Amino acid sequence: MLAIAAAVVFGIYLLLDLLDVQTSDLFNFNTFASLGLLLLSLYLAGVGSGPRAGTGSGRRFYGRRPGRG
Repeated sequence: MLAIAAAVVFGIYLLLDLLDVQTSDLFNFNTFASLGLLLLSLYLAGVGSGPRAGTGSGRRFYGRRPGRG
């Protein structure tokens, strides 16, 4: 989810840059790059990735697993 948010931040900045929209000093390249890289680093660190395996979530297969010939 955080990777999607980072992609949205980078996409918004790309559109603003392509359309030559003048933004205030608050929303400049450094702000968008920092926010996008922060979201990507949180995603890669595993923050907000949902429940981990073994916590009772997911599918349980008893006996033969489907699709194993």
